[in-house]
Amino acid sequence: MIFNKLPILKTSAFFLIVIFFSCKKTPATPMPPVDPGGGGTVPDSTITPGKDPATANTIGFFLDDWQAKTFTAPAYTETTITVSATNTVTVDATDIITKIPLSEFGHNAVWWMGPVAGDARFIEPITNLHPHIIRFPGGSSSDAYFWNAAQGINPAGTPAMFTKEDGTTEPSGFSYGKTNYNWQCNLDNYYAMLQQTNNKGIITINYGFARYGTGVNPVADAAHLAADWVRYDNGRTQLWEIGNENFGNWEWGYRIDVSANKDGQPELLTGALYATHFNVFVDSMQKAAGEIGKTIYIGAVTAEAPSPESWQTNTRKTWNAGMMPGINNKADFFVVHNYFTPYQTNDNANIILSSALSVPAVMMEYVTQTLQSYGATIKPVAMDEWNMTSNTQKQQVSNTSGVFAVLVMGEALKNKYGMSARWDLLNGWNNGDDHGLFSAGDEPGINKWSARPSFYYLYYLQKMLGDRLVNATVAGNNMVKAYASTYTSGEVNVTLVNTSATAQTVEIKMKNFYSGSRFYWYSLEGSNDNGAFSRKVLVNGNGPAGDAGGPVTYASLKAFSSITTGGIKVSIPALGAVMMVVDKK
Repeated sequence: MIFNKLPILKTSAFFLIVIFFSCKKTPATPMPPVDPGGGGTVPDSTITPGKDPATANTIGFFLDDWQAKTFTAPAYTETTITVSATNTVTVDATDIITKIPLSEFGHNAVWWMGPVAGDARFIEPITNLHPHIIRFPGGSSSDAYFWNAAQGINPAGTPAMFTKEDGTTEPSGFSYGKTNYNWQCNLDNYYAMLQQTNNKGIITINYGFARYGTGVNPVADAAHLAADWVRYDNGRTQLWEIGNENFGNWEWGYRIDVSANKDGQPELLTGALYATHFNVFVDSMQKAAGEIGKTIYIGAVTAEAPSPESWQTNTRKTWNAGMMPGINNKADFFVVHNYFTPYQTNDNANIILSSALSVPAVMMEYVTQTLQSYGATIKPVAMDEWNMTSNTQKQQVSNTSGVFAVLVMGEALKNKYGMSARWDLLNGWNNGDDHGLFSAGDEPGINKWSARPSFYYLYYLQKMLGDRLVNATVAGNNMVKAYASTYTSGEVNVTLVNTSATAQTVEIKMKNFYSGSRFYWYSLEGSNDNGAFSRKVLVNGNGPAGDAGGPVTYASLKAFSSITTGGIKVSIPALGAVMMVVDKK
């Protein structure tokens, strides 16, 4: 470049200058491969380029709608962390684990949540949260849901009484897609809500009707009902699943009244019988999709873990052995559910958070191993119901539930699930044993659709997350957990979780990345109510006006920000999390 500034010289003089500059040598200064966070000291020659790995079989088509992300720096408040860090997180920005599926952040809607389309109390936060996938019409009740029936009008072939797992009976208790009850969400209202919030759905088909139906061919009746739903849906939904937890003795159709059955089905369901019926559903539904020129994907109910417990039935213990080879690879994906913690026990925070860290890997390993053992093809895995069952201390509505949610999401990404969906958007207070992301309006002093702490953790997780998951390692306290991602626009995200009861300081070190001049973060933690299970969450020190939830101004809160010159250091609150983005050079 210096030659461009020289005057025009005679040829001989010009070559003398060239020789002078060519012979002058500068000793090479070795540069460190790790950026200490001081503004980008890594030279180009030391950066190992990243390469997207092959799409994992357990993710598959769930990456078809992957989107590159561009980071836009938020408004911020200047903040400086002056203390020395006792923990180090090292992020390798080009060690890519997977592209991040949009379907990883789903939630479950339920028919009893009431009409939500047009209700700003629901539409605004769901639009902001943007889960991408919202499951409907429910969990177990999906197997008693008739999508095209008006309230109280039962289709032909439906029994007046259900047979329970112990052989006793109870009134059928169906729900209806064309209900006019003002406390229920009908099917068209669900579709309108998806459109208004720019989300898509996954629909759980009524498989139970194939079992308890009293028609001459109940399997054909149920499959035809499902195919008609595909036609009515007309391409609005790509994801469908046949039944809900049908291996469970708590499900409609697990046990039937054989005296009312006309096609010779056994009293108790098995995985092999479900597979036979599943194939009929798939043929009918895919035929319907072909008629209207749409593509759909259909999932099969899958047992998610070994079943050594004495209370589990033979159906549950042998489910995968019969289902996996029996479906003849017709499933497009496999559906698993998990409620992580020991069933309905008063667990402490350590048990809850430890389960979030261990269960996703155990479950994925079991599903893939059983698929291989039974000669089935490994296909995408969707964990479309997850939560905890810990109770009595308001664990499910607490700040710790929000920390739990971030860990579940991080581990689901690391273990390459194609999809996950939290249960559920709205449930019932039950003195705090409530899975709802929002209050149902029966919580004392709290309005309906008031967001719980988990909402805020999941909102900021997505807000700061990039589009590729990369490797992050922690040195120091093993109670600190880290997940990292990169943006296509070049920045690096780090999500830090503190599972301990004391604050932790962390310094971020970078590999294969030029740190820019600034980093931004949001810090989330509980308040001083209810011990480890605060019903409140504070975001950068801002909390709710009432007794529960978080700041109503969450969408406009300023981030904390600091320059990188002194290193990238933050403090993670006790039982809290930090979501951070570091500028590129």
